[in-house]
This record gives sequence, structure tokens and C-alpha cells, in this order.
Amino acid sequence: MKNREITEYIAVHCSATPPHQEIGEDEIRRMHKAKGWEDAGYNVVIRRNGKIDIARPLDAQGAHVRGYNHNSVGVCLVGGVDDDGKAENNFTPIQMDSLELTLHFLFQVYPGAIAKGHRAFFGDTNKDGVIDSRDWLKQCPCFDVEGFLIKRGFSDERRKND
Repeated sequence: MKNREITEYIAVHCSATPPHQEIGEDEIRRMHKAKGWEDAGYNVVIRRNGKIDIARPLDAQGAHVRGYNHNSVGVCLVGGVDDDGKAENNFTPIQMDSLELTLHFLFQVYPGAIAKGHRAFFGDTNKDGVIDSRDWLKQCPCFDVEGFLIKRGFSDERRKND
């Protein structure tokens, strides 16, 4: 497994599983290996009960955002779709608290890193000068990461949307 040389981003994801499906690193690892991947694509998995799993070593290059795996850590919250597979912000309050703790920790380990939702990595795909829902190629992580960072008091430099 290759290690990252730089870490510029923390990519926040969802597992795209319904709220009744409690999974963790082992299940995600099996799903990703079934796709032919070397290991779980995410470095961190946050279960619905708030438990934080390390699925891939923190310094290892992940497999979670095409074009950004070499410079980002992947954090995945379990959930993110309803029973019909439609995108839904159904994360538990304790998951969001665990996400806050995880981000505080990762910002200490990677002081210059910026946190973004997976969907924000695709940029201004329609070239209108604004990155919004019209640009998203995916719904993941099914909530507004920038809004979460603001609400939880993270500084501006942690949420630049370049």
C-alpha cells in the first residue's frame, strides 16, 4: 500500500447505505475488495453508533476520490441513503459529533488540510463560476460539509472551496 507524500484535503464521504444497515470497516473492506480494490478505500469509517474505525492506515493513499487519492484522507460516515437508495442526510447526532472529533484530530495531524465533501471535488462542472448542486456528479456525502464546519466553529481556512 502506497503512502501519501502530502495531505491537502480531508474528503468526507458516506457509505450510501440505509439507516438500518449498521456496518463498519470490515464490511466496507469486503465491499471494496469485491470491486478488486486492495483494501477499504477510506482511511476512517464512522459507524452509526459513533464508533470511529481506522479502515486504512491514516498515512496510506486511499481509493475514495478519483484524482485526489494521492493528497487526501478519506473519512466515511455510514448511512446517507434512504431505504429506496435515494440520497438522505440520515446521520445520527453521535456520528456528527464523531466527525467533529475526527476532523479536529486530522487537522492537528495535517495542519494545512482543507475538509470538503466528496461531491465538492468535481469543481465548477457547468462553468458558471459557482460550485453548487448543479455541478455535483454525486450526492455524497448527502449533507453540506461546509455548513457543518461553520456550525461547529471550524475556521475559514479549513473550509476553502477551491
